[in-house]
Amino acid sequence: MTRIRVINPNTAQAMTESIGRCARAVAGPGTTIVAVSPAMGPESIESHYDEALAVPGLLTEVAAGERDGTDGYVIACFGDPGLDAARELAAGPVVGIAEAAMHVATLVGRGFSVVTTLSRTAGRAWDLAHRYGFAAACRGVHACDIPVLDLDRPDGDAREVVTRLCAAALEADGSDAVVLGCAGMAAFCAEISGRLGVPVIDGVTAATTLVESLVRLGLRTSARGEYAPPPPKRYSGPLGGFTIPARG
Repeated sequence: MTRIRVINPNTAQAMTESIGRCARAVAGPGTTIVAVSPAMGPESIESHYDEALAVPGLLTEVAAGERDGTDGYVIACFGDPGLDAARELAAGPVVGIAEAAMHVATLVGRGFSVVTTLSRTAGRAWDLAHRYGFAAACRGVHACDIPVLDLDRPDGDAREVVTRLCAAALEADGSDAVVLGCAGMAAFCAEISGRLGVPVIDGVTAATTLVESLVRLGLRTSARGEYAPPPPKRYSGPLGGFTIPARG
């Protein structure tokens, strides 16, 4: 039995439940998906400030997963917040959804477009494309300017707006595939792909299947260098609970 902890780093429980459903839809037999969100942090992540303050709650969930025997982790926010720190803490593999989606997009086309939420987050998407080595394959980043928490409003038209923007991005960029730049768009993926006739990649499902595969292969993050467990030291004030105890 493989246990994968899918962590939505914001505190929006409805989004966490939607993310969990999407992850379970692609998980193989014998894999248990535990979808969680932290008790502390922002209700949505739409700025560098939000992202920084989401990391303590995210790491608390990784620590809880380590106590529960979790085999691998998905960070279900397109900014991949806290990815490096989570890899230092976790025994098993940790994959961010932007990282996973961009990898998968390069396997099904020569170029991809990212369709994300707010314009102010486009720079972060480009930063990650460069970090992961996919800047040449990323043909453009396009924002629908719908706030994260409005994506699943029953009285909204987010699905239609995102679909139209995906079509426009394909045309403008000459790309072969679309990467959805928010975990809150995960539920749109199959419908958009069917309507546009091209691969549309949701990072939640891509990351879930990648973590599942890494666990099956017996692969985990190397602890030889930078991703070794953090050195013991004391943390003060509200961060006292994050103190790293001496080993042994």
